[in-house]
Amino acid sequence: MRIRAGLPFPLGATLSEGGVNFAVYAGNAHALDLCLFDLDEPLREVARVRFPKRTRGVFHVHVEGIGAGTPYALRVHGPWNPEEGHLYNSAKLLLDPYARDLTGVVEGNPVFSGEAEGGGPDPRDSAARLPRCRVLDNTFDWGGDRPPRTPWDRTVIYETHVRGMTMTHPDVEQELRGTFAGMASPPVVSHLKRLGVTAVQLLPVQQHIDDLFLLEKGLTNYWGYQSVGFFTPQWDYAADRSPGGPAREFKAMVKALHGAGLEVILDVVYNHTGSGGVGGPHICFRGLDNRAYYRLAPENLRNYVDFTGTGNTTDMRHPRVLQLVLDSLRYWVTEMHVDGFRFDLAATLGRESDDFDPNGAFFRALAQDPVLSGVKLIAEPWDVGWGGYQLGGFPEPWGELNGRFRDDIRRFWRGDPGTLPDLASRLTGSADLFGGRRPQASVNFLTCHDGLPLYDLVSYEGKYNEANGEDNRDGEADNHSWNCGAEGETDDPGILALRARQRRNFLATTLLSQGVPFVLGGDEILRTQGGNNNAYCQDNEVSWFDWTSDPDKERQTEFFASLIRLRQAEPVFRKRRFLHGNFLRGDQSRDVVWLTPEGRAMSDHDWGQEGRRALGVLLVGSARSSMDDWRLRRHGSTFLMLLNAEPLDRPFLLPGNPKVGWQPVFDTCLERPFEAGGHPDHPGHTPVVVRGHSFVLLRLASGSEHEAQILPS
Repeated sequence: MRIRAGLPFPLGATLSEGGVNFAVYAGNAHALDLCLFDLDEPLREVARVRFPKRTRGVFHVHVEGIGAGTPYALRVHGPWNPEEGHLYNSAKLLLDPYARDLTGVVEGNPVFSGEAEGGGPDPRDSAARLPRCRVLDNTFDWGGDRPPRTPWDRTVIYETHVRGMTMTHPDVEQELRGTFAGMASPPVVSHLKRLGVTAVQLLPVQQHIDDLFLLEKGLTNYWGYQSVGFFTPQWDYAADRSPGGPAREFKAMVKALHGAGLEVILDVVYNHTGSGGVGGPHICFRGLDNRAYYRLAPENLRNYVDFTGTGNTTDMRHPRVLQLVLDSLRYWVTEMHVDGFRFDLAATLGRESDDFDPNGAFFRALAQDPVLSGVKLIAEPWDVGWGGYQLGGFPEPWGELNGRFRDDIRRFWRGDPGTLPDLASRLTGSADLFGGRRPQASVNFLTCHDGLPLYDLVSYEGKYNEANGEDNRDGEADNHSWNCGAEGETDDPGILALRARQRRNFLATTLLSQGVPFVLGGDEILRTQGGNNNAYCQDNEVSWFDWTSDPDKERQTEFFASLIRLRQAEPVFRKRRFLHGNFLRGDQSRDVVWLTPEGRAMSDHDWGQEGRRALGVLLVGSARSSMDDWRLRRHGSTFLMLLNAEPLDRPFLLPGNPKVGWQPVFDTCLERPFEAGGHPDHPGHTPVVVRGHSFVLLRLASGSEHEAQILPS
C-alpha cells in the first residue's frame, strides 16, 4: 500500500483511481487510525494507518492498493474527560458515520461500553463484536428508472415493514422472505398494485442496533428506530450479503417498485442515534466526537439533553451534524432513488434552542436544496420534550402525520358525544390546523405501526404488551378503541358483524377525507397483534403478516381497493384547496353542505348538541346559496355522505325534491359494501335508513341536472 494525505471531501470512503480516499470528521480528537481488515476474514486486521492530515476537523488519507469491498473501521485518540464532554477511548473500534456497507448487524454488547464501572475509560477491546465497514462501489444499472412523482393529491401511502410483509408470504421464495428482494418480488408488488396505493413507506431500513436490554430478553429492535448508520441499508434485510450486496438489492427493490408506478418513502431517524444515554455503547458517533454529535446539558456536559426519550438528541445546530443529515438524505435520493422521507420525531430537528423553530437551519437547508426540496417530506410533528407537540407548525412544503385525525375519527365512530365539529374538520382537510397551507399538508392516518392495527382497534379496549417484557407498562394507555362488546377474540356473530362494519367505517372515512390518506399495511388482510399496541421488539408472528386465505380478508381487501379506485376517479375527494365557508357555523360554501338527519342545513345549535352522533355531508361540484334559499345545481360529481355513529338505525331525509335521484355507492352495513351500487336510486326528499354504526355514500344521479332545494337551518 502507498499512503498519502488525500482529500477532506467527500466524507466517508470514496473509490478513486488506484485506491480509496477516507475522510472522517472528529473535530476534538487528537489522532485517528484507519484499521484495514482481510477481505476473506474481516475480523483479522491487516494494517493500521494513522491519518496523516486534518483539515477543519476532518481527518483524511488516501490509500492506494485497496478497492471495493475492503473492510475497515476506526480507532480514535483523545482525552477522556466526561465533565467536558470528551469520551475518547482507543480500545473501542468505531464505525465510519458515512459507511455505505457493513459486514453484519450491530448487536448491543457490554464490551461496547466506553466507561469502566469504577470510572475512567473501559479497557476492553470491542473489535471482536463490531461489524466492519466496507468500501462500496455504487455502480448499478438503473435501466432508465424514473421516479413516479405522484402528485400529493393523488398520493395514497401504505406503511409496511420489509420483514413483516414478506416473512410468511407463501408465494415469495423462502430465501427472499424478510428481504428487500422479497419486497420487490412479483407477489408482493401485485398485491400493492391490486390495492391501488401509490407509495410504499418502509419502516427504518438504515442500519440500526439491537439494544442489549432487548437481546437479554430474547427480543430484537424490530421497528429499527435506533440508527447507527445513516447511509447503510440494514444488513440482514438483504438476501445478498456479499460486499455491496445490501445496497444493490435495495436499489433493485426501488427499481421494481418504480416500474409498478409505486413511490418509495423511507421512515428515517435523525433526531437521535442508537447510542443511548450516559454509559451507552461506543460504536460510532459518541466515540468520534461526543461534543459535536450530541446536545449536552449545559449545566453538566456529562449528561445529554433528551427530547427523544432515547437518552440522547443529535445536535442539529452543529454544522457537521447538519451536513451529515443532509448528505445522508441526498445519498438516498440520488444514489438509491427514493422518493421521500417520513421524519421520526421531527420536532426535534427544528429545535434551534430548546424551542421548536419552523424557520430553523434544517428546514431552511431543505427548502433551498435542489435535490431534497423536490421530494416528499413528511413530519411526525412532535417529540417528547417541552412544547414538542407541533402539529400544524411545519413550513411548506411539508406534510404532517395528523394525530388529531386519528383521535377524532376514532372517538366519533366509538360514539363519543360532542365529536361532530372535530369530525367535520377532519373530513375536510383540517383547515383549523393547516389553513394557511393546503389540505395535502394533512397526512390522514387512523392506524400506523405505533399502536393497534385496525383489527385490534375494534377488538380491544385494553393493551396486552406482556410479551415485551415490561410488565405491560409500555405503550399508550388510551387508544380511543372500542371492543364492540367483548374483549379480544369472540365467536359472537353480532359482535363480529359490528366489528367488521366498524373496520369498513374507519377505512371509508380515512380514504375519502380531504388530505393524503395513510394506511397501515396488513389492515387490509385483518392483521392482528393480539392487543399489543407497542410491538417494537416483536420480530415474530405478532408483527408479521398472516397471508392465510380467508373470505373475510378477501372482502376487506376488495373494499379497501374499491375505496381507493373511487378516490382516484373522483376529484371531489381530493381537492387541492380547502373548502370555502365557515361550515362549522352553518354557512354553506360552494363545496360542502352539512345536513342534519332531518334534511336541514346544520345550525349553530345543531353543532353544539353533544348528543348528536349522525351527520350528512354533501360534497358538491357547484352550488349557490343565499340567506334563505339553498339550491344545488349539479356540476361534476356530487356525493352525499351519511354517517351514523349511533347504535340505532337512523333515517336521513335526502336533499332535493322527488325528481332528484340519489344513486347508492356503498353501504358499510353490507358485507360487500359496494353491492349497494346495484340497488335502485333513492328520490330526493325521501328518507333513507342508515343502520347503526354505518356509513352510506350516495351520488347525485346524472339525470338530476335541475336545481334541487335544500332546507335551510
